[in-house]
Amino acid sequence: MSKHHRFVIPALALGAALLAGAAMAQNNIAIATGGTGGVYYPLGGGMANVLSKYVPGVQATARVTGGSVDNLKLIGSKQSEVALVMVDVALDALKGEDKFKGAPVDVRTLMVLYPNRMHVVSIEGTGITKMSDFKGKRVSTGSPGSATEVMAFRVIEAAGLDKDKDMRRERLGVAESVNALKDRKIDGFFWVGGLPTAAVTDLGATPGVKIVLVDHADVVDKMNAKYGGIYSSGAIPTSTYPSQDKNNQVAVVQNILVANASMPDKMAYDIVKTFFEKRDDLIAVHGEARNFVLETQNKKNTTIPWHPGALKYLAERGVTM
Repeated sequence: MSKHHRFVIPALALGAALLAGAAMAQNNIAIATGGTGGVYYPLGGGMANVLSKYVPGVQATARVTGGSVDNLKLIGSKQSEVALVMVDVALDALKGEDKFKGAPVDVRTLMVLYPNRMHVVSIEGTGITKMSDFKGKRVSTGSPGSATEVMAFRVIEAAGLDKDKDMRRERLGVAESVNALKDRKIDGFFWVGGLPTAAVTDLGATPGVKIVLVDHADVVDKMNAKYGGIYSSGAIPTSTYPSQDKNNQVAVVQNILVANASMPDKMAYDIVKTFFEKRDDLIAVHGEARNFVLETQNKKNTTIPWHPGALKYLAERGVTM
């Protein structure tokens, strides 16, 4: 072999190895979040920044979506690697029911995130102070493809109302719902999210507007009787929102971080490890990240099977399922 070939072959091999290494090193992760007025989007953006900053070879981005239903469809089609979703919608996806009829999603839990509280929102002057007052009113039940819509329908049903016959229904995201309520184009809206939700804060801070948050925790037992015990009662504490002068008794469901079952175990492990170890970075983005604690990582808080990579990290931290 000539001297020239002795140098060329190792150089080619080195080049191929570098190219292969670069390909292996670069992992693009899309995080499906929600609309810009809620908690999913800023929190998902923070998650994307944390992964990109601390996990070598990972470039993560947050994707604006319609919410949990859209997010689970993106997980099913593998157009997003990670998604923030509500447990009730994820269970429908896993079973192939309701909005996922005939198209089940092989979804797995990565983390239990924080409790989502149903906001049933109106303002003084609409005549709405309790659930029965929504009869005959103009109401937004959330954007198409959102978990808000799924849970709103269940709250309305449990309250003894017909979503199609008893109200004039719009399908708006939380930011659009707030604007429509300010303009008196609707009388109230449903929104399920973390605390505080920026758009609801904006409504409460509007001059001349006094927010009305409608109690509805009394419907939780009926919801659980039909949908399998995934809801609980809770409260939106006094002064969470401007002009809110009492605790609002509400229905609660957990948010979880999910992936497709096909996600490599190491990737799932790295994601969960990073979010727990860099939790302070996420708290700086949104206060709901304070709820990212080991104590809530259990089967009680999610009915969706756990990803093996997540279980590996949790086991290292002393969490057993």
